[in-house]
Amino acid sequence: MKKIGVFLAEGFEEIEGLTVVDILRRAGIPVTTISITGQKEVCGSHQIKVLADALYGEIDFSGYGGIVLPGGMPGTTNLGSHPGVKETIKAFAAEGKLVAAICAAPSVLGQERILKGKKAACYPGFEDKLEGAEAVFEEVAEDGNIITSRGMGTAIPFALRLAAYVTTEEKAKELAEAIIYPIG
Repeated sequence: MKKIGVFLAEGFEEIEGLTVVDILRRAGIPVTTISITGQKEVCGSHQIKVLADALYGEIDFSGYGGIVLPGGMPGTTNLGSHPGVKETIKAFAAEGKLVAAICAAPSVLGQERILKGKKAACYPGFEDKLEGAEAVFEEVAEDGNIITSRGMGTAIPFALRLAAYVTTEEKAKELAEAIIYPIG
């Protein structure tokens, strides 16, 4: 099973980033938290400090099957201005690898033209930044290898959708039941 990387930028939304890490690891998916700050300690948007597993420059992305961008401010802005993040998400999208973003972070995919012709969800008010996408107002939007979601309140369904994408629907359903998350 290929690894999933979760980019952490200063000001990332903690629940969006860490819920994904927690749920994917519970599903047995190898996840690496990747700091784009040059330091392993990253401070989230609510002043919660997190120790990332690795720095951006230490990662060989060839062993990764997907990348996740948590939202939050100024985390999203920091992700969108990092040359390596932009290069990585464009390469993953072109190779058909999983590219996922939640809250304001789908705007980074939009600015890099990754959403063209795709359905995408985002935090309310960011729809105009989803360049080329059809904005949808579902908790989670999956269109091919692109998965997007609306915000902190949709972090669990977003993470479960990622788990289903990487493993199976059945595995994600079992996981939802194990964490007492109601599904459909």
